[in-house]
Amino acid sequence: MKKEDLPNIIPVFPLSNFIIFPRTTVPLNIFEPRYIKMIDESMKSNRIIGMIQPKKTGELRKPDLYKIGCAGKITSFNETDDGRYLIVINGICRFQISDEIKNENLYRECEVKYDDFYGDLNEKTNEIKFSDLSLIFQNLKGLFKKQGYEINWKELEKQSLDQTINTLSMASPFSLEEKQVLLETKDLNIRKEKLQEILNTYILDNFNNKTLQ
Repeated sequence: MKKEDLPNIIPVFPLSNFIIFPRTTVPLNIFEPRYIKMIDESMKSNRIIGMIQPKKTGELRKPDLYKIGCAGKITSFNETDDGRYLIVINGICRFQISDEIKNENLYRECEVKYDDFYGDLNEKTNEIKFSDLSLIFQNLKGLFKKQGYEINWKELEKQSLDQTINTLSMASPFSLEEKQVLLETKDLNIRKEKLQEILNTYILDNFNNKTLQ
């Protein structure tokens, strides 16, 4: 997608502890009436929605939002017998919220800008090698296992490097705030470093817990 094709006003889907990155694909199960309506409207236009994390402040039905999210395109749509929508979203480009639009809809819409993240649209090769990730992989495997998470590591290693790092950032059992930090990092090298930093705190906590027992 070209930058001029990115819409400046998008519906936003606030989902806690959930992030998507450009060039990653995620399935979503939509069942709330307001988001069913949002998908209906989106399917009639450009099929682009903004995935954003809500903060722990604001109203229950209308929490404050983080400023940075990621726009995704609905690439697959199925309706179940009980009226739910099963969709697949493909991450396109991160955005920053400029303003929230006052509307009559049940769902929220925001005016957004992509200026800081146009690099997300470029297919580029990175200097990071898979060997650089071996320690991260090793630490993540231990953490995922401890938390009861299942990851198909063999499939993961077939992906491109940025997809691998982004998939791990999305799927990791990190907090909402930690995932937001990973989403907001400008490039892959910084994201890899942040991923390692966050992992180190988990490993240190685990080590301290063991020694204190």
